Amino acid sequence: MSGLHPAYPLRTERLELRPHRREDLDDLYAFHSRPEVVRYTPWPVRNREETRAALEKKLVQGELTEPGQWLVLAIELRETGTVIGEVLLKWASEADRQGEIGFALHTDYQGKGLAAEAAREVLRLGFEDLELHRIVAILDDRNAPSAQLLERLGMRREGHHIHAMHFKGEWANEFVYALLKDEWISGRQESAESDRGQRRPAT
Repeated sequence: MSGLHPAYPLRTERLELRPHRREDLDDLYAFHSRPEVVRYTPWPVRNREETRAALEKKLVQGELTEPGQWLVLAIELRETGTVIGEVLLKWASEADRQGEIGFALHTDYQGKGLAAEAAREVLRLGFEDLELHRIVAILDDRNAPSAQLLERLGMRREGHHIHAMHFKGEWANEFVYALLKDEWISGRQESAESDRGQRRPAT
C-alpha cells in the first residue's frame, strides 16, 4: 500500500471535500470558536490566533503516506463556497487495514444530512482507495446526534467503555462504532437497488 493521494476536490451531491487553505481561516474560526461545536471534539474553544495555528497544521494533511496519520479535509458547501466543517480519516494500521473516521460541522448547517454526506464519501475513500478492511468511529456516549449519524451510515455500535478517557476535565464514557468493507459494499449495493426501484416507471 502506497498510501492515499486523492485527486481533489472530492465532489458529492452538495459538497466538495478538499485539503484546507489559508483563506479558510474565517470559516474555520466561525465553528472552532463555538462551544456547542467543540463540546465533544478533542480541541477546546479557539480564538482566532489559535484557529490560525491549527489551520497551519491542517494544510499538509491532504494525503496519507504512512500509518498513524490523519487525513483532514475541509467540507465546502458548493452553493456558497463556504467551509462548514471538516471530516477526518485515520490510517490506523497498514498490516491490519484499520482506519478511523471523525467529523465536525458548524451548528448552522447541522440537521441537513451534510455531515453524513461528507462522512459517506470518506468511508468510500477509506474502503475503496486506501483498501481498509475496517473503519471505526469513537465518540463520547453523550453525543447522541453523532451516534445517530453513524447508525444512518450503517455503522454498528461494538463497544461502550466506561470512564475510558479523561476528557476536558472529567471522566467520560465512549461508544465505539465500526463498519467492515464487506458491509460497506453490501450497503452500497442495496442503496443502488433501492434507487433503481424508485426510478422504475409504474406499470
